[in-house]
Amino acid sequence: MKKKINLLCILMMLFVVGARADEGMWLPYSINGQNLADMQRLGCKLTAEQIFSFNQPSLKDAIVQFGGGCTGELISPEGLLLTNHHCGLGQVQAHSSVEHDYLKDGFWARSKDQELPNEGLSVLFLSYIEDVTAAVLKGVTDGMSEADREQKIAENRKRLTTEKKGTRDVRVEIVPFYHGNQYIMFVYDVYKDVRLVACPPWGIGKFGADTDNWTWPRHKGDFCIFRVYTAPDGSPAEYSKNNVPMKSKHFLPISLKGVQPGDYTMILGYPGSTDRYSTSGSVKNLIELEDPAIVACRTTKLEQYRKHMDADPAVFIQYASKQASVSNYWKYSIGQIKQLKRNKVMEKRLEQEQAFREWTNADPQRKAKYAGIFDDFDKYWAHQSKYTKALLYHREAGWNGGEAVRFSMKFRSVDYAFAEKIPQENIVAFTKKMKGDVEDFFKDYNKDLDRDATIALLNLFYKDVDHNQLPATIKKIGDKTGGDFTAFVNNAFAKSIFVDQAKLKAWLENPKPIAKDPIFALMQEIVNSYIALGEEAEKVECGRADRLYMEGLMEMQKDRNFYPDANFTMRLTYGSVQDCKPADGVTYNYYTTLDGVMAKYKPGDWEFDVPKDLIKLWENKDYGRYADKNGDLVVNFITTNDITGGNSGSPVIDAQGNLIGLAFDGNWEAMSGDIAFENEVQRTICMDMRYLLFIIDKMANAQNLMQELKIIQ
Repeated sequence: MKKKINLLCILMMLFVVGARADEGMWLPYSINGQNLADMQRLGCKLTAEQIFSFNQPSLKDAIVQFGGGCTGELISPEGLLLTNHHCGLGQVQAHSSVEHDYLKDGFWARSKDQELPNEGLSVLFLSYIEDVTAAVLKGVTDGMSEADREQKIAENRKRLTTEKKGTRDVRVEIVPFYHGNQYIMFVYDVYKDVRLVACPPWGIGKFGADTDNWTWPRHKGDFCIFRVYTAPDGSPAEYSKNNVPMKSKHFLPISLKGVQPGDYTMILGYPGSTDRYSTSGSVKNLIELEDPAIVACRTTKLEQYRKHMDADPAVFIQYASKQASVSNYWKYSIGQIKQLKRNKVMEKRLEQEQAFREWTNADPQRKAKYAGIFDDFDKYWAHQSKYTKALLYHREAGWNGGEAVRFSMKFRSVDYAFAEKIPQENIVAFTKKMKGDVEDFFKDYNKDLDRDATIALLNLFYKDVDHNQLPATIKKIGDKTGGDFTAFVNNAFAKSIFVDQAKLKAWLENPKPIAKDPIFALMQEIVNSYIALGEEAEKVECGRADRLYMEGLMEMQKDRNFYPDANFTMRLTYGSVQDCKPADGVTYNYYTTLDGVMAKYKPGDWEFDVPKDLIKLWENKDYGRYADKNGDLVVNFITTNDITGGNSGSPVIDAQGNLIGLAFDGNWEAMSGDIAFENEVQRTICMDMRYLLFIIDKMANAQNLMQELKIIQ
């Protein structure tokens, strides 16, 4: 590293005594000292350089950010990339049709020329890291207002990003850590030619669907395979027929050894967001306002999705990825409410805050420094509670509710151009560039479904939100109709260009002002109302209190494991394979088998149907070398690793650096884990690599892929 890690990062690395080894999402470039000792005590045989290095190929070179929200890993010398089925579901769905239903039947490219390109899909490889805290905070003083402080930081970050990027085609991100006490720069190489190679049938990759989501035991083959392509010289490039498979700097061999209780496990990936050092006010807001609002809105949307998807196979294909996306955090929010209460997270935060007060008051200097921060927190959350529900409904039931409403947001710049009297020829030139967006939208759009969803969501919006915080049109129509938006939405859908592909295509050729289009006008009003409410909510802030509380906690608890919260930067977590005892008298085994899949099998059921080829292999117990010592085929297993959203698709790596599993979920009993790690019950749910190889080899007979993999016996 060019610069020394600052005091907070040093504290993070040194003061880990007394913390459980499986808790923590560590920055892998700082793994040494006590961390490495803990990893080796658990069984790790790798050096720090073998895990993360800029000087030689290491594990980090096989790990990618996948598609902006997941993780993937290279598994062959030729850029073959593994991630979760649910991470690649959007691409599989985009290539599917009733005639070629890759969702239901799966997809297997038998040669490289059959691999399918995916417009807009990219993967990121981490190429550089630097602590830039001093440069980001240059010119920042304690006497600044929060607004001035944020403006100065934003200016410094922009300047540093521009300087680092230069003329290179790289992505530069400067990310805050420890609630703004530290800033680290990450530089990524962006590869934009990523092709679909294989995915299993729905009855394997999506087995259990909504019912099993976020629970254990699981029985899912949650994988999808892609390939990264480069220009002939090996550099990142847009899609081209002349591109060649990537020459992997490092890739992960796949182990057939299987797992046993106590086996060392390590996960590298890109976890999205945690809030492990938040206050009781934040937890209370989640339990009472945020999560209930998300659950209510998404329940309403999912009811309409399922009604139409169950009635028409074509609609099922169109909405499979959308439904999965909505459903995932619908169930997550349900579980988070329950487990935050069950695990008494708010009570634990209150205890911590009381201990902080006592520690602060015991020293005059500390008292002077930290005085008043809890008053600031109290004022902030009292103020936020007035706006949280309304803001979430504006998002979930408003501008991100109905699809046409959301789609119309893409046209705000056109509306602005008309308002500013931009020449018509310039507007036409711009709208012609939007033809691809229109084609993409209507390919997977069902007008009847969207109409029903929009009606249901607006009905809910009016019913649940304080009428003083509603957009004017929603309040006016709701007051007039008693909260029934059926006629309003029917009329809007009859007149709007945003629900009719032919009308919108004609408009693109000869654009006219759209301010009075009923769908566009509704969207504009909801967005403007959201912005106004957001401005009111931001009038009370707690940024200074947040930073000071984090700094004070680290000073007070010098023996605590202060890893940074997840923020979609590369992290390493280490633990072991273990069973789970989530409640009195309840013990979960650490693995599941194909027998469990067949025990759940329901012919014709969208969640629990199974491909006939898999049934035949099970009946014959034709598992080959992928069976365990008892002759069973292991499907999933659980570990004590600490992960969250964004880790989907992360590799589970053994003590020697081999791939043994694919992380895809967490367990129901620890749904509070993003806020507080639950030492006794938190588990990562993983797909066993033997199941992956079994599906590729025995069921799909994709020998072209088998020959490409490095398999460790």
